[in-house]
Amino acid sequence: MYSRQEASQLRKDFWTSFGQYMRPLRNVDDETINWLNYKTGKKHIYFRMDADNKEANIAIELRHPDFELQQLYFEQFKQLENILHETIGEKWIWQLHTMDEDGKLVSKISTTLNGVNVFKKEDWPVIISFLKPRILALDNFWSMVKVGFE
Repeated sequence: MYSRQEASQLRKDFWTSFGQYMRPLRNVDDETINWLNYKTGKKHIYFRMDADNKEANIAIELRHPDFELQQLYFEQFKQLENILHETIGEKWIWQLHTMDEDGKLVSKISTTLNGVNVFKKEDWPVIISFLKPRILALDNFWSMVKVGFE
């Protein structure tokens, strides 16, 4: 078991390593990008990646404070479901109006890799191999559809 400080440092080290690994990669528009803090350019629409002691996941999070507008965004994405799944190469889980860890209402489109532990450095290549192609595919998807959200 790790102390809170050790766990925090290991998480930081993982995300620093992942960021360095992704740094040379440009987005689909051939621009330099911060993959860890992907900017969709649309308020309340986020691409999130996370890893803990049980799993790694990547998600599109819709965090509009007005739940009706959040639902509208979700429905817009639902209309693009085939394009998303075709671009990513797999089906993701769709959750309308779920609670996040802070008790806020969010909607998510996500996928998870179970059985990995960010605190085990030997799992890092597996986590990176899970996250990398999916964030790149999300970037490709977003470049095709973002105009529809403006």
